[in-house]
Amino acid sequence: MKKTLDTSAREDLGDDFKKALDEGWLPIREVARLTGVNAVTLRAWERRYGLIVPQRTPKGHRLFSADHVQRIQAILTWLNRGVAVSQVKELLDTPQVFSESVDNDWHTLLLTLLQAVSGLQERALDDNVNQAMALYPPRTLCEQLLMPLLAALEQRWQGQFGAQMERGFFCAWLRSKFGARIYHNNRQLRTAPMLLINHSDLPMEPQLWLTAWLISSADCPVEVFDGPLPVGELALAVELLQPRGVLLYSSKAMNLAQLPKLFKGVGCPKMIAGPTVCIHHTELSASTNEITDLYLAEDPLSAHQALVQCGLI
Repeated sequence: MKKTLDTSAREDLGDDFKKALDEGWLPIREVARLTGVNAVTLRAWERRYGLIVPQRTPKGHRLFSADHVQRIQAILTWLNRGVAVSQVKELLDTPQVFSESVDNDWHTLLLTLLQAVSGLQERALDDNVNQAMALYPPRTLCEQLLMPLLAALEQRWQGQFGAQMERGFFCAWLRSKFGARIYHNNRQLRTAPMLLINHSDLPMEPQLWLTAWLISSADCPVEVFDGPLPVGELALAVELLQPRGVLLYSSKAMNLAQLPKLFKGVGCPKMIAGPTVCIHHTELSASTNEITDLYLAEDPLSAHQALVQCGLI
């Protein structure tokens, strides 16, 4: 397997660590790269649930084998089926058919977050999401909790008294939460960014920030413009930022006649994402043949997957 540490780093970690790498063991950061599960989550799985028990060097460094990587992939398979991490060990150790319960951990956590939003309880909201972030990879957390939470909130906000208050509270929290994580990741990275733009008339698109977080979690810098750019200024932003790609996100109908002018001078790959893709499905599908390097995605998960598949992240 590929070894990722340079000579100086291996010497700093000790001869025992160097010998283990030469024998094919993997350090935690390489396992994180291979599986998409960050080191914090791998440590939490070990400490709290005993899901992964790596070898340790005399100095305490974690080392993983190919079997460990395979077990992590099996854990991800269960998580992606909606199984909570607290239930996975039993399923791995005693293979059986999983019977999904309405009162599973995801459902309970969703209700907890909904209650926190309705009570404007920022600390409760933040603490519960922080705990979930430590236990689950970003894609799993987005699919099983954050997107269902947004859907439940949008449904509740339809004509409800206090909806504007709740929306303002939640959107401010969401932007601060994921904006801070994206900022921190950006400071660690030096590669070309993805440029994400809120292309709707809404002051904030929550799923745009989920999309930005998923991209950022793949070690890709992200620049977010939380409002539309007029024709001509998008090309200027691309010239100044030199991004690897541009993503326009909207949950509303778009003025499709402006697309050719909007993308004029934008030579990098382009993506349109969000419910607007469903609204204009036929027209946008035709546009992918007319506009070079144009991709479509209906939500944060499909946008992330498409960007991975086309090699942008």
